[in-house]
Amino acid sequence: MNKHTQLRKLGLFDARVPRYTSYPTAPHFNNAVDETAVQNWLNYLNVSQPISLYVHVPFCRRLCWFCACRTQGTTTADPVAAYVETLKAELKLVKTQLPEGIEIGHLHWGGGTPTLLEAGMIRDLSAAIADVAPFSGNYEFSVEIDPNEIDDARLDALAEAGMNRASIGVQDFDPKIQETIGRIQSYETTLAAVEGLRARGIRSLNADILYGLPGQSVEKISESVQKLLSLSPDRVALFGYAHVPWMARRQNMIPTDELPTPEERLELFNVARDLFVWDDYVEIGIDHFAKKGDGLEVALRTGKLRRNFQGYTDDKCQTMVGIGASSIAKYPQGFAQNEPSTSKYQAAVRAGKLPIAKGHVFTEEDHLRGRIIEALMCDFRVEADELAERFDLSQEAFDAFATEAQAAFPDMLDISSERIVIREEAKPLTRMIARHFDAYDMTQAQHSSAV
Repeated sequence: MNKHTQLRKLGLFDARVPRYTSYPTAPHFNNAVDETAVQNWLNYLNVSQPISLYVHVPFCRRLCWFCACRTQGTTTADPVAAYVETLKAELKLVKTQLPEGIEIGHLHWGGGTPTLLEAGMIRDLSAAIADVAPFSGNYEFSVEIDPNEIDDARLDALAEAGMNRASIGVQDFDPKIQETIGRIQSYETTLAAVEGLRARGIRSLNADILYGLPGQSVEKISESVQKLLSLSPDRVALFGYAHVPWMARRQNMIPTDELPTPEERLELFNVARDLFVWDDYVEIGIDHFAKKGDGLEVALRTGKLRRNFQGYTDDKCQTMVGIGASSIAKYPQGFAQNEPSTSKYQAAVRAGKLPIAKGHVFTEEDHLRGRIIEALMCDFRVEADELAERFDLSQEAFDAFATEAQAAFPDMLDISSERIVIREEAKPLTRMIARHFDAYDMTQAQHSSAV
C-alpha cells in the first residue's frame, strides 16, 4: 500500500477539519461570556506577566475573492478614520479595567488591511495603545502589510511607532492566478515594500503564500516560491487555500473547475515544502518555515512553540486582549469575541461598553485536550510526563488516549507509555489526528479541507 493509498484510506482527501488555532474552535463559542466576565478577567491579570494585544482593522481598498476573513471594502478614508476613533475609545475602556503596571509583550495589527490607515491615523492609534500600557523590554510589534497599500509616509509612521516585524501577504506571483483570485500584486511591488521595510531597520519579515489556488500547477508554485525566496523572508506560512463559499460569498467568484484536487493540493504543498527545506529553512509544524535562529525556529528547538489565532508563534504571553470588530481575546479563564459586525461593534463602544458578543469559559478538560492538540500541531508528539505534571493525568488515562488514537490511525502513530508520536509519513494527517482528541461536536461546523 503506497503512501497516498494509506492517506486516502484514512480519509485525508475527503475530510474537513479545524485548523486548531484555538481549542475549542470559534464555532463552539456561546453567550456564557459577557462584558462583566471580561471586566473581571482584565481586573485580575497578573502584572508580572506581559500581555499580547491584537488590533483588528476590517477594511480593504478592494475585496480579494480568495479571502475568507471578515472584511469590508472602502474607497474613502472616512469610515476608516471613524473606526480608528472607536478603537481608541475601546482601548480607553480596556485601560480602566487593567491592573496598574501591566506591560505589552506582543502587539499585532491584523485585518483586513491595517496599512490602509493613513500615516496620521497610524500615529494616533499607536499613541492610544502606548497610553494603555508600555512595551516590555523584549516586545514584538508586528503588522500585516499589503504591498499595494503602503508608502514612505506610512512606513515611517510604523517604524516610529516601534514596529519590528512585518508580515507580507504574497499568495502567488503568477499574473493569471492573481487575476483569477482578485489579487493583483506584482513581484516588483512586493520587492519595493520589502526594501522599504528593511531600509527602516525592520529586519524580521514574515510572508504568506498559498497552495491549492485555481490554475496552480507544480511549475507555477515552484516559480512563485523561488521568487519569494529571493526576498529572503525570515518566516514563511504556506497555507492551503480554504474554499468555503458558504462562509465567504465572494469566493463564488472563484472558478471551482480550476481548483486542484485534494491529491494535487498535497503535491503542490510537497513541492513548495521541498523548495523551502532545500533553501535551508526549518519546518515549523504543519505549514510554517523559518530561518535558523529566527524566534520560531528557536521556540521549536527549545520546546516552546505555541499556536494561537495567528498560527504558529513564539509569543510567550498567556493573555491576548483583542481590540476591534470580531477580534478574539484569550484569557486564562476563557475566550471572548467582540461583535463581528462593525456597526454593532462601534455602537457598543460608543455606548461605553466592552463590545463582547460571545466566548467560552474553559473547563479543566478543555485545558487538557487543548494542550494535547497544541502539542500534536506544534511538535507532532504528546508527552505523558508533561500531562501528568500539568493536569495530574494518570498513566491509565494517558494509555487509554493512546490506545484509542492508535486504533483510529493504525500504523500512523508510534505509541508507548511515555508518548504519542505522529510518524513522518503521517504528518499530513496531523489536523485529523488532533480532531480525534476534540471532544466537541463538529457536525454543525463546516471547516476547510484537511490538506
